[in-house]
Amino acid sequence: MPPKKKFDVVVIGGGMIVNDQLLPSIYQLQREGVINDIHVVDQSTRSLRALAENPDFARNFPDQQFIAYPSLDEPPENSYPDLFREVIGQLVPRNAVIVALPDHLHYMGIKEALEHDQHVLSVKPLVLKYDQTKEIESLAAEKGLFVAAEYHKRFDRRALIVKRRYGLGHFGEFICGEARLFEPYYYRNSNFQNWFLVDNTDPFVYIGCHYVDLVWFITGLKPMSISVTGVKGTFPNGNEGYLWSNGRVVYENGAVLSVTNGLGYPNAAAGSNDQGLMMFFEGSGQTGYLKHNDQFRGVEWSYLEGIGPSGQQFNYVNPDYLQFVPWEGAGFKPVGYGFDSVAASMSAISHLVNDTAGLNEETALHRRQEILKVIDAKGILATPASAYINELVTEAARLSIQNGGTFADITYEPRPAVCLRTL
Repeated sequence: MPPKKKFDVVVIGGGMIVNDQLLPSIYQLQREGVINDIHVVDQSTRSLRALAENPDFARNFPDQQFIAYPSLDEPPENSYPDLFREVIGQLVPRNAVIVALPDHLHYMGIKEALEHDQHVLSVKPLVLKYDQTKEIESLAAEKGLFVAAEYHKRFDRRALIVKRRYGLGHFGEFICGEARLFEPYYYRNSNFQNWFLVDNTDPFVYIGCHYVDLVWFITGLKPMSISVTGVKGTFPNGNEGYLWSNGRVVYENGAVLSVTNGLGYPNAAAGSNDQGLMMFFEGSGQTGYLKHNDQFRGVEWSYLEGIGPSGQQFNYVNPDYLQFVPWEGAGFKPVGYGFDSVAASMSAISHLVNDTAGLNEETALHRRQEILKVIDAKGILATPASAYINELVTEAARLSIQNGGTFADITYEPRPAVCLRTL
């Protein structure tokens, strides 16, 4: 059997999620022979230098580095907002682009990658409007290209177990629940203050989408209406954003999910956030119940000195998202559902690359299109065809929050659409 063909990866963006999850995951996949060269492009060298000089990467991946655009010797004050287009344009068709840009820029980055015949993985949410995701779905299908949003909670074993048991009827039918996800206060001092603005996004869209997606992933119930109320605040640089939000999602069976989010978990508090999901289910003469505290999984420890951005000594620990452990190779390897999620999408791309190697262009295209239909039907990876619900909810949420929390309704026939409810 010939060796597997590797592919290059271009990461657009160099922020927090690249540092914490994406780059460690693709470094590990590079070790495993799935990925060839790794390119990271940002508009300046500020974030790129932070990535390149992070001592954790030197410890965990001592023999690996990424190719930076712009070059790391560029002064940080120099800005190249369109450099990503040049870097993508230099890629041979059907490699991979990871879009790790602010929410309102995903559409632009994904379209650029698809127009240059590249497979795409984007951080969530995929895009902010349903019409955008349908456009992306159509373009990707036409070209036989993989596109997915990186909803890593789908790969938490707890979620996968619950999805199976819900399908078997062990819980009953979802009827009422609540989700929460509060990110730390120090986010306000990061680059968030430059883009997390009222016209661009809000906490429901940015982080609440994780749990909306998870409920859809588990139950398959379609959301029918969304109301989101936001609380505005000012970032340290004076920019205004929604710093807190409360949303309500009503489903096709009448079920209701409350979703509360914010950028305000205390820096001094244990753990880096507070999040979880509670769901109640109706059965015949009885009810079912699920509760998951996502930030606290029975593990807590206290360091000799404070570690991390908040500098806490005592911490609640999530050992399952992404941690580094000893292994048989150099450095340490990432484990957890954060890695598993990225690996699953990169594995899908590898399958597309290798299963069509050596075929003529027409035959290869048909084969890729067949493989993509199987991926869509499986419904594990959040592709546009299988997870379009998220973009409908996102569009409805943005419409609602910008209109004082008025309900926005979703209709599915004859074609999915969102409209603000009128009395």
